[in-house]
Amino acid sequence: MSEVLQKAQKARAAARQAAFLTAAQKNKALRSMAQDLIQNMPVILQANAEDRQRAVRNKMPSALLDRLTLNARRIKGMAAGLRTLAGLPDPNQRILEEIKRPNGLRITKIAVPLGVIALIYEARPNVTADAAGLCLKAGSAVILRGGSAAAASNKIIADILRQTLRRQRLPEDIIQSIATAGHRAVAELMSLREYIDLLIPRGGAELIRRTVAEAAIPVLETGTGNCHVYVDSAADLRKAYNIVWNAKTQRPSVCNAAESLLVHRAVAASFLPKILPALTAAGVILHGCAETRKYAPQVLPATAADYGREYLDLEISVKVVGSLREAIEHIYRYGTKHTEAIVTENKKNAEQFLREVDAAAVLVNASTRFTDGGEFGFGCELGISTQKLHARGPLGLREMMSYKYLVRGSGQVRK
Repeated sequence: MSEVLQKAQKARAAARQAAFLTAAQKNKALRSMAQDLIQNMPVILQANAEDRQRAVRNKMPSALLDRLTLNARRIKGMAAGLRTLAGLPDPNQRILEEIKRPNGLRITKIAVPLGVIALIYEARPNVTADAAGLCLKAGSAVILRGGSAAAASNKIIADILRQTLRRQRLPEDIIQSIATAGHRAVAELMSLREYIDLLIPRGGAELIRRTVAEAAIPVLETGTGNCHVYVDSAADLRKAYNIVWNAKTQRPSVCNAAESLLVHRAVAASFLPKILPALTAAGVILHGCAETRKYAPQVLPATAADYGREYLDLEISVKVVGSLREAIEHIYRYGTKHTEAIVTENKKNAEQFLREVDAAAVLVNASTRFTDGGEFGFGCELGISTQKLHARGPLGLREMMSYKYLVRGSGQVRK
């Protein structure tokens, strides 16, 4: 029996137990997990250093290397996410709707665990802790298949969290981590419909495309983020400068970083000569339209491919537009339905942007970097869904639940 099948079977058995854990049991385990991550920080950092050294030898791109890297601050952030989860209301058995029919039937719709959730993700070891914590709180089991680049980090984190469950006298098989390398193991995982209820790919566009194309299990996509910031004609340019700077440079390797800047022609002459040199000084490569290039000689000519790219690095496309309508149409053509933002003091323009832009998150006068489970108060997340079925936006606790109907009668029969 393969490692993948064996662990899927164990996860299925553990999921039945996870569904009936009390809120107190889960919350105590989550707080202990957080504490154990902090206490084991030296061994986690050592494992991560091994992964990073190997990644550097293999010439991993800087954006991916940033995602792979753990430090004390990031490990403390992982622990904080688990503590936040412990403080959230338990989602299991939550009443969603109550209906009383004319024939006397009483129907109650309640939230229930999904069962077994499999997560395929690239070099982001923090996801190991986030996913384990979320699935435990949601009453589900999780099968983790992280990228080989973070193999040592993922293993030590999963081992620590399983040990926590064991000490708490909870089923450690709620958390499963697959070590087998290669696409064959991933292909097998994606075929195990009998054991796995939901598959979530978290990574680049190619990983998501391949998973959707090949999986026999229902897939919840976490999409790529070609996120735009539109600076309106009625924008406060000081706000705009700070928002664009933060959205592009604070952490460019993540999916909620801004990849495209749209500026209304009415404020282009005031705004672009300030923001473009600042971005260049920060190492950002600029791709812009002909009008943008008038304000900064270092701007490279932008192509349609440039406007459609998720850079995940210190690069951005820039375009001057003549109206709010043109900005919305540009986003409709090139956006990936992840996160879009407008900077404006005009309430009518803000409301039109909120209403007409089709994205998982649409923001007014705020950085795109806020589209995040932690920032939304979810504790942590399993990714940002850009699809519309079942869940959209940050995948927090409520998105990790299904539901069922409880129907109570007194002898009714259908006529």
